[in-house]
Amino acid sequence: MVKYTGSVYRPPSEAHSLIIQATLGCNHNKCTFCGSYLGKPFTIRSLDEIKEDLKDARRMGLWDKVFLADGDALCIPQKRLVEILEAVNEIIPSVERIGIYANAKNILRKSVEDLKKLQSLKLGILYLGVETGDPELLSKIRKGATYEEMVEAGRRVKDAGITLSVTVLLGIGGIEGSKRHAKETARILTDLDPDYVGALSVMLVPGTDLHKDYTEGRFELPDPFGLIEELKIMIAESSFTHCVFRSNHASNYLPVKATLPQDKEEILRAIDAVLRNRDSGRLRPEFLRAL
Repeated sequence: MVKYTGSVYRPPSEAHSLIIQATLGCNHNKCTFCGSYLGKPFTIRSLDEIKEDLKDARRMGLWDKVFLADGDALCIPQKRLVEILEAVNEIIPSVERIGIYANAKNILRKSVEDLKKLQSLKLGILYLGVETGDPELLSKIRKGATYEEMVEAGRRVKDAGITLSVTVLLGIGGIEGSKRHAKETARILTDLDPDYVGALSVMLVPGTDLHKDYTEGRFELPDPFGLIEELKIMIAESSFTHCVFRSNHASNYLPVKATLPQDKEEILRAIDAVLRNRDSGRLRPEFLRAL
């Protein structure tokens, strides 16, 4: 059986993928809102361990998608990461696409040629946590990258021919910074022009700095309709070549599925109707929300 240490965190689109831990924990692990890897020391697993997991998985059946966990496996040095991808292709020959989480800092440590090499070994999609386009907020939540670095990282991924999927975080600016966060996030999404956007909502996780700010009165989360207003601004003020936009993560009050720009007017009308009527019955119940 494939081994896994700790809780499994993966993008919704990797629900049916083989999940292999290439690392344990997150090499950044400083974001104020994230409790996913608290108390989990960062480690790069050995190639032999990864190969054993792949062999165990092969005995379980055929896999067309593989996701390399944990929080940012792209931080693995290029030579070792190439060896890991080669092992995936050799041991799981049915694989069609490999996915990976990354942060901007570690994308920028690789050249476009490095990324193209990974793409040639079936690294087909990269998930980048952007969270916000507000430069001050990026620093405040300790993302480890500036607005400009985020954009350069995203462009480097696309130049390498790898699908770019980014996440943004509704509510991270609090009530006071809500509108600025939404507008600046629309701006960075336009500059990134990703293939996919996933909008999640802030969940206050005990043990994080954001939760401490909340309990001590330094952070006030927008109400459900405030979060939906942010979602509306992000969609209305962003511009994409072709983007699949989703807010169907379990943390969100209002699931949205759209392909932009063609669905923009229709989805904005639907969001406006929810905001106009303030009908909480149309929102996901609190007890169903989760990370």
